[in-house]
Amino acid sequence: MLAIIRCRIFCLLVCYPKKSEIKIYGTIILLVVLYGSETWSLTLRKESRLRVFENRVLRRIFGPMRDKVTGKWRKLHNEKLNDLYSSPNIVRMIKSRRMRWARYVARMGDRRVILVVKPEGKGRPRHRWEDNIKMDLLNVGIWTGSRLLRLGKGGGHLSLR
Repeated sequence: MLAIIRCRIFCLLVCYPKKSEIKIYGTIILLVVLYGSETWSLTLRKESRLRVFENRVLRRIFGPMRDKVTGKWRKLHNEKLNDLYSSPNIVRMIKSRRMRWARYVARMGDRRVILVVKPEGKGRPRHRWEDNIKMDLLNVGIWTGSRLLRLGKGGGHLSLR
């Protein structure tokens, strides 16, 4: 099933001009890939796999580039792909969606229903969604990590204690 979806995506990208391909990628493919990403708990491995997927699709859209010095065709490097595709990368989009969802959850206050799942197995527990929100706030510079962060309590907003 996954192979059929991949085939259809890449067939769409081959048949249209670049502007149309970029619009198709931004409006159809990204929306399908990012469905429900607000609640994902991303690990570094998942982030890198998403970046690889995005770079593969962008390389398919922009095609190879002729090297000016040697005159040979080569694949575009990731930096060049980011320059050509001016929108933010897929991981940054997921983090912004997650922050937007955190604001929504915080406004819900005590009305929200929380599903608590106990981790199975031994070793270090997996990252939770709230841990990812804290890391996103640290990366943006809004939260320093010195105070506790509570979602949805204390007046229905992100509260720092």
